[in-house]
Amino acid sequence: MNSSKQLALGHFLSLDSLSRQQLLALLDSAGQFIAGPGENPVRGQDLAGRTVANLFFEPSTRTRASFELAARRLGADLLNFDVSVSSRSKGETDQDTLQTLAAMGVSIFVLRTGVAGLPAALAGGLDNHCALINAGEAEVSHPSQGLLDLFTIRQHKPDLQELRVAIVGDIAHSRVARSAIRGLNVLGVAEIRLIAPPAFQPDAAEMPGCSITTDLDAGLAGVDIVMALRIQRERMALAELPDTRDYFARFGLSESRLQRTAPNALVMHPGPMNRGVEIEDAVADGPRSLVREQVRNGVAVRMALLAAVARGLADHRP
Repeated sequence: MNSSKQLALGHFLSLDSLSRQQLLALLDSAGQFIAGPGENPVRGQDLAGRTVANLFFEPSTRTRASFELAARRLGADLLNFDVSVSSRSKGETDQDTLQTLAAMGVSIFVLRTGVAGLPAALAGGLDNHCALINAGEAEVSHPSQGLLDLFTIRQHKPDLQELRVAIVGDIAHSRVARSAIRGLNVLGVAEIRLIAPPAFQPDAAEMPGCSITTDLDAGLAGVDIVMALRIQRERMALAELPDTRDYFARFGLSESRLQRTAPNALVMHPGPMNRGVEIEDAVADGPRSLVREQVRNGVAVRMALLAAVARGLADHRP
């Protein structure tokens, strides 16, 4: 059993606290959970005897399903907690809800929330025999998505220090972009370009090591990876764009636009995709697309993450 598989983590709240060595160890570990074509899913017993609770206060398909599959494939008992019919609707605090579930034997909580700061606040109230994983926090971070994006990139472009990455879309409101940028910086990629209308651009001070532009053609020139972000239609007015067609004309990924990238450039999207808005069908389903691989890799990456958190909990056993 190699050293990367022995990585132990406590609460997993963001990528900010991970060193380059820890980040690479997680990515190496995730590779052990990838099945070959036509093979059955990889399974393990890293979570045998443990109970994992999914607490999703916001809608989710990919993240919730992949955490559920990851926990089950590692031998955990799984509780998909239905927030809408819980005592939370009667006024119970989120902290009391977690404490109640912890008393029933839940040791790992997977939390998705629209409230910034809530994961850290709830983690601070848990005993050391419990751990919390941030599965998406407001516009702040989405660290497990960041991990799977880094894993997917590294599979195809292992020379990270030579890599040029472009991220296109509503970066200002994107937790996905923030986590991806953090991870890419930690791994030392050569260049990160952020491409967005002015209203969707982040504060440059929050994005060290990144260049920011409104020019899609210039931003795509020679890049190796292009990551498109989902555009929420209700925010279109903020960008002073009359409709989704105008957005696509200026910032959408099309086959013709991709001719400006490096010859072997690849395209990513965290999903769900607005086809014809941020990306056209020919790109989303084309040979350059890594979208389906991102989904597949999400289970393996979350298996590695859950296993590392479980090892961290084991370190606290008397």
